[in-house]
Amino acid sequence: MTSTAGSREPTGAATRGPERPGRILRFSRAERLVHRATGWLMLLCLLTAACLYLGPLAQLVGRRHLVATVHEWSGVLLPLPSLLGLLSPAFRADLRRLNRFAGYDRQWLRAARRRVATPDARPAGKFNAGQKIYAGWIAGAVLVMMFTGLLMWFTGLLPLISRTSAIFVHDCLAWAVALVLIGHMRKAYEDPEARLGMRTGRVDPAWAVRHHSEWLEEDGGPRRRRTGG
Repeated sequence: MTSTAGSREPTGAATRGPERPGRILRFSRAERLVHRATGWLMLLCLLTAACLYLGPLAQLVGRRHLVATVHEWSGVLLPLPSLLGLLSPAFRADLRRLNRFAGYDRQWLRAARRRVATPDARPAGKFNAGQKIYAGWIAGAVLVMMFTGLLMWFTGLLPLISRTSAIFVHDCLAWAVALVLIGHMRKAYEDPEARLGMRTGRVDPAWAVRHHSEWLEEDGGPRRRRTGG
């Protein structure tokens, strides 16, 4: 497997606690870069949207033309990190995982509907069912947002669709994306090990077994003998 920045840190880094020998690879460097770049572009897009949409912020920031330009280009560039990520075999492998629903994913959803949160009731592969649904939804939302944004930007692109309709869809979906992203960040905040895995690429084997038990059986997943027990 590809080495990560976390695996090349000095030996003294192990004294920080989570960075210790025996951790297993969860995300490659390319995957982490895609996630960070997409996150920053999404944040920039939402912040500039707020400055354009909310009157008090618009007055505070000013420079409406500049803010609008940054908003337009951050939206257009939003799919770029994922497109570049397709050059990475690890990224393509995780896309296949995200697009595949297994029996244990349906069990995870049934437990979520019943509000049963124990790991035994919510088996998961490298990504749980909620993460798979989130990834599919946010990918579709980004495409629709970019399409309606282009219709607003180039008013004569599709004459059959009015600019008013494009604005309505764009604004409604923007609010939905903002709420979903808040939920995504809240879940990440509640799981420090998951955040560490996205930051360094490696996670604790016990965490992987507890929260992503089926990951150990998936093609390309971490080998059991590397988990250190």
